[in-house]
Amino acid sequence: MAPLYDVIIKQAKRVDGTLIDIAIHNGRIAAIGSLSSAARREINLGGRCYVSAGWIDSHVHCYPASPIYHDEPDRVGIDGGVTTVVDAGSTGADQVDDFYRLARTAKTRVYALLNIARTGIVTQDELADMARIDKPLAAAAIARHPGFIIGIKARISSSVVGANGVKPLQRAKEIQRENGDLPLMVHIGNNPPDLGRIADLLTAGDIITHCYNGKPNRILTPAGELRASVRRALERGVHLDVGHGTASFSFEVARLAIAQGIYPHTISSDIYCRNRINGPVHGLAAVMSKFFTLGMTLPQVIDCVTQHAAGMLRLTQKGRLEPGFDADLTLFEVRRAPCVFTDAQGLSVDGEQQLIPLAAVVAGECLLTDEGKASHVFNL
Repeated sequence: MAPLYDVIIKQAKRVDGTLIDIAIHNGRIAAIGSLSSAARREINLGGRCYVSAGWIDSHVHCYPASPIYHDEPDRVGIDGGVTTVVDAGSTGADQVDDFYRLARTAKTRVYALLNIARTGIVTQDELADMARIDKPLAAAAIARHPGFIIGIKARISSSVVGANGVKPLQRAKEIQRENGDLPLMVHIGNNPPDLGRIADLLTAGDIITHCYNGKPNRILTPAGELRASVRRALERGVHLDVGHGTASFSFEVARLAIAQGIYPHTISSDIYCRNRINGPVHGLAAVMSKFFTLGMTLPQVIDCVTQHAAGMLRLTQKGRLEPGFDADLTLFEVRRAPCVFTDAQGLSVDGEQQLIPLAAVVAGECLLTDEGKASHVFNL
């Protein structure tokens, strides 16, 4: 009898500790349970590592030709167990065609948030000149790449907008409304404009990235309480994204926020070559691991990079370990040993466990990380 499936992954451990078999056929999850059907290939994990839906990093910079923030998609993707990356505004309408062409050569699944500045990030102040926001060009780019451009990005901090305040954000909301209400990710940083003015313009489904930054224009008041404007935005359905980056994550802000029940909706890295190699980011797994020290559980952390990220970005075939969804999986260990984590403020915190990605499975193809190649989990 011909095999029913392309691959069966046997004895994989869910984040709740239960063991399952996963059958893959034609790039989709075909069945989950205790399976005895034939497959062309079998990978038996023997319960030695965890499996989740493929990790989605909703904020990276991986356009290789970007002059400031650049990397290779597979370096920030499958090499770290991440099956899907979303480039957050490296390119605008001027370069997105080239980015699309380059992204098709990656094994990692790559998507883009289009920078509202046609130039993308070629200088740090791309929104200081309102003439760079060309709505017809943005609309044409979105129309050309409907399966690649899945949202838009506006960096609204003083070094980016100059004297323009929230005018670029107002223009971003126009682009959003005129192009199918795509998800809008808004970078926050130093003021002006004040975060309150930014938050008041955001609507359901919009995303505040760098949500736990330690800058004065942060989501917490000097007294450590959530700003009223941010609370109202969250009540309207605005999402909080971590976007760790080189300068945008503070353990202290995250600790105070989480203690008040202000959790991230998504955990993302804001990774590019320099903060991948030199830190403090290193990879999505390292960023995720920091949240163990802040009291989040393994299921909570995994939800932030699977179903939450997929839902936020409308990636309807991703984010769930269920039949019918894309056969994108991440295989990983939770290594329990003393470790030290560093935030973007230079503060170090002692930890007791960290996530170690072993493989990214993309459309059923198993791609080992360096840790996966060195482990004894796989017999490929």
